[in-house]
Amino acid sequence: MTTKMSLLTGAAVGVFLASGFAAQAEAKTAHHKAKRADAAAAARAKEAEEIEYLKAQVASLTERLNDAEASQRQVQAQAAQATAQQAQAQLANEIQTIPTEVRTQVASANPKPRPSWADNTSVNGRMYFDLTHVEQKKDGAKIAPTGTGFDIKRFYVGIDHKFNDTWSGNVTTDVQYNSAESLTQVYIKKAYLQAKLSDALIVRAGSADLPWIPLVEETYGYRFVENVLPDRTKFGASADWGLHVSGKLAGGLFNYAVSVVDGAGYKNPVRTKTMDIEGRANLNLDHVVLAIGGYTGKLGKDVQGGPPTFHNATRWDALAAYVDPRFRLGVEYFAADNWNTVTTAASDKSDGYSLWGSINFTPMVSAFARWDHVKPSKTLKPSEKDNYYNLGLNWEPIKIVDLALVYKRDKVDNGLFSTSNGTIGGVSQGTYDEVGLFGQFRW
Repeated sequence: MTTKMSLLTGAAVGVFLASGFAAQAEAKTAHHKAKRADAAAAARAKEAEEIEYLKAQVASLTERLNDAEASQRQVQAQAAQATAQQAQAQLANEIQTIPTEVRTQVASANPKPRPSWADNTSVNGRMYFDLTHVEQKKDGAKIAPTGTGFDIKRFYVGIDHKFNDTWSGNVTTDVQYNSAESLTQVYIKKAYLQAKLSDALIVRAGSADLPWIPLVEETYGYRFVENVLPDRTKFGASADWGLHVSGKLAGGLFNYAVSVVDGAGYKNPVRTKTMDIEGRANLNLDHVVLAIGGYTGKLGKDVQGGPPTFHNATRWDALAAYVDPRFRLGVEYFAADNWNTVTTAASDKSDGYSLWGSINFTPMVSAFARWDHVKPSKTLKPSEKDNYYNLGLNWEPIKIVDLALVYKRDKVDNGLFSTSNGTIGGVSQGTYDEVGLFGQFRW
């Protein structure tokens, strides 16, 4: 009985425990189901949120893609328009070139016309003139050409023709009118054929510039007022007939010129037994010009059937000058032997120098002055001397015109002396005064 009760009691306890465990297990199962449901709901909410985010991203990408496609279509449209415009411009340019191409083809099909001589020909000119009053005295008494008048001292017309890069030619006429003598004279000053083999070697055959006087004229700058020293005093000429060689070396730093001539000057071409020689060498150092030169010969007097000649006339020359756009300053010197005694047995010496300068106040206005002193016959007439000076104010309204108010005076003591202004002097003295307007124009 007791055993049965124990068994029943154990069974009841087992049933109770089993039912407690079952209830506990069921409660746990319900709790776990609730958590899984919450997690599933949260997962579904998160998934829905991610889906919405992805939809937003897809919409944004779609919008950007649409914008990119629109921009690309716009760029393509602009490129197509630019290509069309370029093609249109190219077509228009090709249409414009058609007449030129047609003319070129027509010209190539036809024979080329021979070039005219005028294509390589130039004409230049230069005139020296004055309107002045002259008073000339011989031993205190007035003589001709005292008075007022207009003179054309020189009128040059030159024609240059270039055959090719080597060969060319020049003809220059010299016209002079003197109101005192009412006489017009026409000369050929230059007429030569030139071969320019290089800058260092230029050869001229005919009448051409001599080496010395043209260089001094260019450096002096006021030739239209007065001839330079050897030319004014008849101790040299500016051009002569013969063979002339010149050139520039070291980019123009060193220049030279040599002439073999008949010696009588361009106004009097003669055939002589011997030829005269004149030469010059000069350095051009920035604005400084330094030159030396010389001459020797019979001055055209050694001719068949003419008087005998006893001497060679010689002349030594020197020049130092400074030239720039603001001012010029220079000195020229010469010494000559037997220049006026070639046909006489007596020997003689001469010398002279010239000082000159000018200053430019403006590009159009300048002042200038010059003084020459010459001993024409130091051996035979040692007391004879020539003193010349000028001063003036020049106006250059344009580059091809000069107009100058000038006063110049030439005085010769103890003899007669031939100059570019005539024969001046007397037993005691002679004077030449001139004042007025001097000018030049050139083209």
